[in-house]
Amino acid sequence: MGDALYHALVLNLHQPHSNLEHLLGHNEWEAKEILFAMDRIPRALEHYQAGRVHLSLSGTLMETLTNSEFQSRAYGIVDCGSLLWRLQNSETIDLLGTAYYHPVMPLIPPADWSAHLERWRAMARRQFFRSDLQGFWPPEMGFCMEMIPLLRRVGYRFVLVDSEHVQPVGSMRWEELRYRPHIARFGGEEIIIIVRDRDLSNAQESGMEFEWFDREVRERTKSCDFPPLVTTCTDGQSGGWFRNVTPGCNFWDAFYKPLMDRAQAGGHAIQPIFIKDYLDRFGAWGEVTVGPGAWNTGWHNGCDFVQWTGTQAQKDALTRVDEISQAVHAAWHNAGRAGTCHPELSKLLEEAYWRVLRSETSCNFFWGDAWVMRCHADLDQACEYLERANSYFR
Repeated sequence: MGDALYHALVLNLHQPHSNLEHLLGHNEWEAKEILFAMDRIPRALEHYQAGRVHLSLSGTLMETLTNSEFQSRAYGIVDCGSLLWRLQNSETIDLLGTAYYHPVMPLIPPADWSAHLERWRAMARRQFFRSDLQGFWPPEMGFCMEMIPLLRRVGYRFVLVDSEHVQPVGSMRWEELRYRPHIARFGGEEIIIIVRDRDLSNAQESGMEFEWFDREVRERTKSCDFPPLVTTCTDGQSGGWFRNVTPGCNFWDAFYKPLMDRAQAGGHAIQPIFIKDYLDRFGAWGEVTVGPGAWNTGWHNGCDFVQWTGTQAQKDALTRVDEISQAVHAAWHNAGRAGTCHPELSKLLEEAYWRVLRSETSCNFFWGDAWVMRCHADLDQACEYLERANSYFR
């Protein structure tokens, strides 16, 4: 192996609709921990030019952080406006695209995929206008090959997937499969696949020391005859390792600062890098296929999406999502075919549709049956608007 050894750090930031507002009123300390965890990111990086962090922010989280009423409530804790400004203006942060309401995309109707992506990009262009948005973060790392044509059409260059689901096309060594970008093809389109190292990501989530990480990465990449790209991806605001406010006892103090100190000292140190910069320098190599699946969630390995589909209540809710989504799309189609352009009809259908999209939020299914009623509540409202819209066709 040569001297180059690169690390891509990816952090996902997501809060479902109104959750932070609710916590601020009913569990203030947890809300503070979450806000502090997000605010700590640009602060931890401001003294390190070598820092490179990829961030994904869900649309519902951006909604909350940009809401003037929430900003006023949170002002004594975190200045949300300043936080967004620092995220936008940092040379050490690269924003990844995602889906607005944070759905597990392979589980929702493909007809809704485009709306999630386009709505997120519309908000991101307003808030993060300097970002070029080359990479895509699938919520919960939920991916399937059928997503590739849409991701390319929207403009994404690469997508992150979990190592558990990647298989080579042809011969490929273990370290080549895990530590090199690859190409995946579907429907006449191709996209670059960036492989998350599940084992190292698990360690990142639970709390690892830099010296252990350094030894482990070198051991894993010792047979590489190419510059390896080690990619670790976790939530950036969940768990004590990221939320701990005690100096020296969280991810940024105990792990990332030693990593930065070593990187900036030079030598044969692990170098943080943006994925897009790695691709510009070294490109992608080899072809892979990616089986449908998600990342691991503590007690589930992400295969078959069982975390979100394991109970009958979850299955029934997803079936209803599909039914109501089809009904809304049919109403839009009927309005277009009939040449109906009444502004009130369009407004009603839009009100119905965004509630369908919000019902698809991964959190509605993640907690077993506990949050499934939130999915049904949005679908109930969607049906009310749809019924009023359908009166225009009678």
